[in-house]
Amino acid sequence: MRQNAARRTLLLDTAIHLLACEGARGLSYRALDNAAELPTGTASNYFRHRADLLHQIALHIHERLMPDLQWLEEILQKRTGQELYTALLENLVERVLREQHTSLALLELRLEATRRPELRASLFSTVRHNIGWNQRFSEEHGLTLRAEDFVLMYLAISGLLVEELTVPGVLAPYTRTELVQSLVARFLPSKTGEGGLR
Repeated sequence: MRQNAARRTLLLDTAIHLLACEGARGLSYRALDNAAELPTGTASNYFRHRADLLHQIALHIHERLMPDLQWLEEILQKRTGQELYTALLENLVERVLREQHTSLALLELRLEATRRPELRASLFSTVRHNIGWNQRFSEEHGLTLRAEDFVLMYLAISGLLVEELTVPGVLAPYTRTELVQSLVARFLPSKTGEGGLR
């Protein structure tokens, strides 16, 4: 069946909104059609079964959370070392929190994956690919000194984002900017010495 790309994107964007607001149980074909203001049966024509829908949502979420490529090219030309790493992480945090529904939908998918083995396998593949890409990028630009440093930074930033998405303000009095700068200073010390929160 021929599919309309714009309608497919509308369905995926609407599914992300439903996941974020209603959780996985609120995401049915009927609810998706209604929320997207499309005829009944449209979603089932685009996604063969629920597992396919959830897999496509996961892919679409990662597309929506990707950095702006023009911004990325410009920042790579302008900054290096700590300044580059800080700018990249601050941009990541800003993107994730700006795309709050998208980020919350990803958390919902992660929870749903604990109950659906097929989604767990799909999400594992997508997340693993994303981690690998970022790790290679980090190594190519000298942003982490050791592979395990990248993993530790990934875990630290992931934890920061979960806290800010689910219980914003709980890390006060520290600001997101202070925490990111401190993390970068610990993992990528400047030539003049280490910095960060004490």
